[in-house]
Amino acid sequence: MIDREHDLSITQQAEALNISRGSVYYLPRPVSANDLEVMRRLDRLHLQFPFAGSRMLRGLLAAEGCKIGRRHVKTLMRRMGIEALYRRPRTTKPEPGHKIYRYLLRDLEITRPNQVWAMDITYIPMARGFVYLAVVLDWFSRRILAWRLSITMEVSFCVAALEDALAHHGKPAIVNTDQGSQFTGSAFTGVLTKQSIAISMDGKGAWRDNVFVERLWRTIKYEERAGAGCLNSFSASISGASAGVRLPSGEAAA
Repeated sequence: MIDREHDLSITQQAEALNISRGSVYYLPRPVSANDLEVMRRLDRLHLQFPFAGSRMLRGLLAAEGCKIGRRHVKTLMRRMGIEALYRRPRTTKPEPGHKIYRYLLRDLEITRPNQVWAMDITYIPMARGFVYLAVVLDWFSRRILAWRLSITMEVSFCVAALEDALAHHGKPAIVNTDQGSQFTGSAFTGVLTKQSIAISMDGKGAWRDNVFVERLWRTIKYEERAGAGCLNSFSASISGASAGVRLPSGEAAA
């Protein structure tokens, strides 16, 4: 938007665009090595205690010998898209008569991309109401493979996201979902069985599987505006969204 070779000065261009002149010259500062280390710890602790807010996480870090202020923890949480999980509109609604598949991830060591994909539905708050977001992630790399938005909970946008991921990234050995009616219906499971992909569904004690989808919308929440533009930006940068942070598996995002 700013043309440094234009006849108008940068100050005049900034005024015409109604933006701060300082933002034109600002260069983002890299994340310090110390903050990266704290972010690694926060990533691990959030997986273990997804209900923990900045105060509790500060206490957990202090117990590990890391002295840090709550406001600094809150700033890093915002940068990472981490927020304590709490009750929200229910998106997992079983359908009587639908087949429930066995949970296959317990004690399974995930060591490579396309070994396990996870899919879930969450919601994004808007100015008036909210929209539903279906996301397909690679469980090893934590990379977003496909996503779709919808104003209803119909299965079609879940199937569309799954087919998009399969078309662009090959097929995984296992796809893991919850037991919501969108994922247990034949329209969704039929796509997987047709390609001989094993189906896994969350059962009791598998609550951690949804943490990364929750992080997605919480990251979008802190963008200037919600919508497809933010999702495109997040999806394009997710492979490096940790800014060098290694995930709990010990592998950086692909």
